[in-house]
Amino acid sequence: MDNNFWKDKRVLITGHTGFKGSWLTIILKKFGANVIGFSKDIPTKPSLFEIAEVKNNIQNIIGNVNNRDQIEQAFNEFKPEIVFHMAAQSIVRESYKKPLETFSTNVLGTANVLEAVRNSNYVKVVIVVTSDKSYKVKKDHSKYSEDDPMGGYDPYSSSKGCAELLTSSYRNSFFNPSKFDEHNVALASVRAGNVVGGGDWGMDRLLPDIIRGILNKSKVAIRNPGSTRPWQFVLDPLFGYLRLAEKMWQSKGEFSEGWNFGPTSEEEHTVKWITENIKKQFKDKINFEINSSNQPHEEKYLRLDCSKAEKELLWTSKMKLETTLKWTLNWYEEYMKNSDMREFTERQIDEFILMENELT
Repeated sequence: MDNNFWKDKRVLITGHTGFKGSWLTIILKKFGANVIGFSKDIPTKPSLFEIAEVKNNIQNIIGNVNNRDQIEQAFNEFKPEIVFHMAAQSIVRESYKKPLETFSTNVLGTANVLEAVRNSNYVKVVIVVTSDKSYKVKKDHSKYSEDDPMGGYDPYSSSKGCAELLTSSYRNSFFNPSKFDEHNVALASVRAGNVVGGGDWGMDRLLPDIIRGILNKSKVAIRNPGSTRPWQFVLDPLFGYLRLAEKMWQSKGEFSEGWNFGPTSEEEHTVKWITENIKKQFKDKINFEINSSNQPHEEKYLRLDCSKAEKELLWTSKMKLETTLKWTLNWYEEYMKNSDMREFTERQIDEFILMENELT
């Protein structure tokens, strides 16, 4: 990846106050980009956005992707060249409580962003961030590849499948790669696995739940200990998105497709494996208990086929899960010491880049 590519690029990130959005904002600022962040609020307390002072030296816009006028105003004022659409209702269990809000944000919000792109003449690259859960469920538990049909059981997964179909429709109708010279816009969607890293305080997520249990000295309720997820360190998919954006900028619509970014097969582990590994790594005693109450439906097996990204983008997940957990726990340990978390977060980014360069 060419870090110099991003210098002075105008980059809009919707959902920049969230976990992945905050990490992406910090990366792009390190690379010299002019970042415009657009979010309706700070979704958690505490949050990486506040702890690492992410809003410093960026255009920080408070707005809702469901409000088309607010989105259009942000586009017209700052004229972004590259857009990462990450704003979403991103919790499966929350989607059962608020299905209408979930569909509105994840589908209508995506439509509003893409419509703002359609009405502009300055956006060159758009990446819509969806989810590995957007695929129609397979009964045989085989890996999901980019040409598998969209679907989704629960409202969250279904809304992300709808966002994928919506993105495909806009790409075919308005940003067709075969007519790139007419519109000059490259549009792709990305589907990552379960990202793990420091600064995540989201509810109903395994690592944040464990950290809260440690801080509060309380029992950590574990759901679905046998479930397998494509866990990966947060920087792995984010650097995949950045590499994809560079390729899209440099080509004429060649990479305007859907893309999977997930771990290698040997790094797919169960919830139980992760809890046992954390017990070994963390010095404090952690009390786990199995939550045996009735739970909303969640798929037990999720696995991504990332061979297309490996072949066409020369991207692969770099971080082993054991190392991912170590880096993540180190981040929270530094937080508990009241360290400068912007500095520590940037240090992890530098170490990751060094690791990536060594491996390539």
